[in-house]
Amino acid sequence: MRIGLLGTGPWARMAHAPALGGHDGLDFVGVWGRRTDAAKEVADLHDTRAYDDVDALFADVDAVAVALPPAVQAGLAVRAARAGCHLLLDKPLAATVEEGRAVVEAVEAAGVASVVFFTTRFQSETETWLAEQAGAQGWFTGRAEWLGSVFAGDSPFADSPWRREKGALWDVGPHALSVLLPVLGDVRRVAAAAHGPGDTVHLVLDHAGGASSALTLSLTAPPAAGGAVVELRGEAGVTRLPESSEGVLTALSRAADALVDAARTGRPHPCDAGFGLRVTEILAAAEAVLDAG
Repeated sequence: MRIGLLGTGPWARMAHAPALGGHDGLDFVGVWGRRTDAAKEVADLHDTRAYDDVDALFADVDAVAVALPPAVQAGLAVRAARAGCHLLLDKPLAATVEEGRAVVEAVEAAGVASVVFFTTRFQSETETWLAEQAGAQGWFTGRAEWLGSVFAGDSPFADSPWRREKGALWDVGPHALSVLLPVLGDVRRVAAAAHGPGDTVHLVLDHAGGASSALTLSLTAPPAAGGAVVELRGEAGVTRLPESSEGVLTALSRAADALVDAARTGRPHPCDAGFGLRVTEILAAAEAVLDAG
C-alpha cells in the first residue's frame, strides 16, 4: 500500500514517520505539511518526498496517515476520502460532532477503509485483555484514571495549542473511552461531570450494559502522580488493564496493519471512523454537561 503522511509536528516526527517508513507492507511515498520547510525536513529524514500540494499527494497514494490537530484533520480527511484514499487517523477524530460526521459520511460515500489510532487499543496486551473482559458477564462498575503532565517539564506537546484549548477531556478522554466501551457498552448518558484542578475533569457515565464508570482525566497532574489505570469490578471479580511492554511505534505499526487488512477485505475495523465519531459524540456530551455546570 502506497501511503503519505499529513503533518510535521512532534507526533508526526516521533511516531508516524518512523512507523510508516519502517513498515514492511507500506511504501512511504511522501509528506505534506502546513509548512513546506517542515515537510522537507521530515521527508529528508526518511528518504521520501516533500509535497507542497496536498491534492498531488492524494493522487499519488492509496492511503494517508494524519498527524494533525483534530479540527485540521477532519477537513483533510474528508478531502482525502473523496480522492479515494484510505485513512489512518488520530484521536480525537474531530473537534466537533459535525466535523466528525462529515468524515464518516465521506468515508462511507467513497467506500474507503478507516482506522483511528487509539494507542492503547493497538497494544497486544490490551487486545487480549479486552477480549477476555468483553466475554465476561455482570460488570458492575469501572473506573479509568488517565493523568499526564503535558504542560510541565520537557514534554514535546507542551506548546500544542489544541491541547491547551480542549484539555484532557479531548486528549486523553478518547483513550479511556476506547477501552471502556468495548467491555461496558455504549454510553447512554453522561450522568455527571465536574472540573478539577487545572484542566482535570471527572465524569460519571451510564453504560448500555447496565454498568457505570467513573473517569478522571488530566494533562496537568503533578509528574509524580501521572499514569493510567483502568479497573473493572463485577461478578467475575476485579481486573485491571495490564501494562504494555510495547511502545508507540509497535502500536502504530499494528494500526497500519489493521488499515491494510480493512482495505483488502472490506471489513470495518472496530476502531474505524464510525467508532471515532461515537467517541467524539460522548466527549461533546460531557463538555456540554461541564459547561452547564
